[in-house]
Amino acid sequence: MTNLFGEFFGTMILLTFGCSVVANCLLKDSKGNGGGWIVITTGWALAVLMGIFAAVATGAPQADLNPAVTLFKQMAFNTYGSWGGAIATMGAEMAGGIAGGVLTWLLYLPHWEVTEDKGLKLAVFSTGPAIRNTMANIICEVIATALLLIGIFTIFSKGVTGTTGFGVGVGPYMVSMLIWALGLCVGGPTGYALNPARDLGPRIAHAILPIAGKGDSDWGYSWIPVVAPMIGAIVAFAVCKGAGIV
Repeated sequence: MTNLFGEFFGTMILLTFGCSVVANCLLKDSKGNGGGWIVITTGWALAVLMGIFAAVATGAPQADLNPAVTLFKQMAFNTYGSWGGAIATMGAEMAGGIAGGVLTWLLYLPHWEVTEDKGLKLAVFSTGPAIRNTMANIICEVIATALLLIGIFTIFSKGVTGTTGFGVGVGPYMVSMLIWALGLCVGGPTGYALNPARDLGPRIAHAILPIAGKGDSDWGYSWIPVVAPMIGAIVAFAVCKGAGIV
């Protein structure tokens, strides 16, 4: 149970920071309005860093915060002992994503009503494609998530860390730099969901919350940032297994 709470709490912190940087840049009359992509990608990188710290501090030393990462670890290392344990972890991450969306709504409470664009409100909570093309959007999210997971496990490989490994706390900084790089480099086509809990959790929050003047939650697209990252995890596992990284 401690592990599940840590995954819930860490994912909640991740999504509170991450969704809020988007709100800061997009919502009308926010002091950060117009901050742009550099601010958003930097905020998301720091959100991952804070989420990892929060998860580790509250009982989840693996700090997945992402069902795709959990899937990879279960396939590669049987981290959770059983698929039931892995699925429970994914559920805790999804619940954390919903909670993070709720906190973001509360943080920016007066700004929803004055923001007229329904699409901008949804963008605070979930990703969407710059050009809507189902196959291209899937391919982008599969590759981006595979790059995330390959990046994580190459960062922590013995060839990089040496026999002694990183010092305490260094690893999370390296992962946050990877997230920053992914946002800057491959985030343009789909908004780099990379994480089913990151996208579906806050999207559910958007759907159920009484957000002033909101539109629909774009459920027609919603399956792509859930399914494609999980496929990306399987691709990354095959690559890392073949390369001898795991």
